[in-house]
Amino acid sequence: MIGEALPDIPRLCTGIAEWGACVVYLVIVRRRVGLLPLLGILVVGLGALVATQLLADALPLPLWTVGMLAAVLVMLVFLRVSVAGGWATTAYLTARAFVLAELVASLHWQLHTYFFATAQLTPPAIALLAATYGACFAVAGVAEGRHLPREETLEVGWREVISAGAIAAATFALSNLSFVNANTPFSGRLGPEIFYIRTLVDLCGYIALYAQQEWRMELRSRAQTQAMQSLLRSQHEQYRATKRAIEDTGRKHHDMKHAIEAIRAESDPGARARLVDELERSFADDGALFHTGSAVLDAVLHAKATVAREDGVEITCVADGSLLHGMSDLDVVAVVGNALDNAIENTRRVDDPDSRTVRVALFAQDDFVMLRLENTFDGVLHRSDGRIVSRKGRRADHGYGLRSIQQTVERYGGTVSISADERWFSLRILLPSPTSHPLKAS
Repeated sequence: MIGEALPDIPRLCTGIAEWGACVVYLVIVRRRVGLLPLLGILVVGLGALVATQLLADALPLPLWTVGMLAAVLVMLVFLRVSVAGGWATTAYLTARAFVLAELVASLHWQLHTYFFATAQLTPPAIALLAATYGACFAVAGVAEGRHLPREETLEVGWREVISAGAIAAATFALSNLSFVNANTPFSGRLGPEIFYIRTLVDLCGYIALYAQQEWRMELRSRAQTQAMQSLLRSQHEQYRATKRAIEDTGRKHHDMKHAIEAIRAESDPGARARLVDELERSFADDGALFHTGSAVLDAVLHAKATVAREDGVEITCVADGSLLHGMSDLDVVAVVGNALDNAIENTRRVDDPDSRTVRVALFAQDDFVMLRLENTFDGVLHRSDGRIVSRKGRRADHGYGLRSIQQTVERYGGTVSISADERWFSLRILLPSPTSHPLKAS
C-alpha cells in the first residue's frame, strides 16, 4: 500500500548519494593516493556503488537488507583504498558516510515527491536532485571540516568504531521500519508521513554521529593540552632545580682553591690523602659543565647529561647559546629538553656501551639558526603513514614530546626535519636567525 501510494527512492539516486557522502570525507581527511589515481578511484567507486544498488533492486524483499549491506561494503572498500589510516579509521568514516547518504537521499526524495507527481527523473527533477545533493553535501563538508583533521590521518579506536556503527545501524533500522513492516507501534502508514519519519530519524542519527566526533575532538584536545602542560611544567621545574645545582657547583669550584691550599699546607701524608679523597668525592657527581652563552641551555644540557651518564650515554655539545636569546626560557626548555629525552631514550638501546653517543650542535647558517641533535641507535625505526614515530608504547604522553617540539618551533617560523641511517638518528631544527629576523613567537 505504501509503495503504491508514493514510490520509494530510485536506486540510482541512492548510489549517487552514497558516492557523494564518501567524497565529502575524501576532500577533508588525508588521502593515501595522489590526484590522478584518486580521479580513477572516484569514477570506479561511482560505478560500483550505482551497480550495487541496481543489483540490490533486483533482489526479493527479504534480501533487501543484504543488498544494503553490500552497498556498505563497497563504501568501505572505496574509502579504504583512498583514505590514509587503518581499518578502524575506514570503518568509522564508512558509518558516518552511510548515515549522511541516507539523510541526503531521503531529504531529496521527500522534496521530489512533494513537487513532482511522477517518480521519473525528468529534467526539472534532475535539477532538483543536483541542487539538493550539492547543497547538502556542501553544508556537510563545511560542518565536518570543523572537527575532522584536514589533510591529516584520522586516529580512531575500535571502541569508537563500534559506537559509530551502532548509531548507524539503529538509524538505518528505525528510519526504514515503516517500509519493512507497517504494523508496528513505531511505523507510519501514510506515504508523506513515512518519508518525513525517515528523514527526521536520519537527521537525528547524523547529529548523534556529529556530536560523537565533537566529543572525541574535545577529549583529544584536552588530553594534548594537559600532556603538553605537564611536559612544560616538568621541564621548567627541572630547569630551576638544575640552575640551583649549577650555582652550587660554581661555588664549589670557587672554594676549591682554598681546599687546595689546605692540602698543600698539610704535612701529614695520610691526612693529605684523606683531604684529596674528600675533595674528589665532592665533585664526583657534578659532571661536565656546559658554557654555551645561555644559562637556560646550560641548565638543560647539564640535567640531561647527568641522566645520560647513568646509562653510559655520552653527550657532546658545540653550541652558541646566544643564538637562542629571542626564545622564551620555557620554549628553550621544551624544545631542547624533549629532543634530548628522545635522543637519550634511543641511544640506551645500543648494545655497545662505547657507542652510546649524543651530539648537540647549535650554530648560525646563513640567515637561520640550526639546532642539530644526532644520536646513535639500534637501527630499528617505527613508522606510521610514512613518518617516524615514537617507540615508547602506549604511554599517556605517547608522541607528545615531538609534537611539542614541532608546535613550539612553528610558532617561531621554523621547521623540524628527521632523518636516519643504519647507525645515526638526526633531528634538525631550523629557526630564523635573530640577527636578521629576531626570534619571536607568533
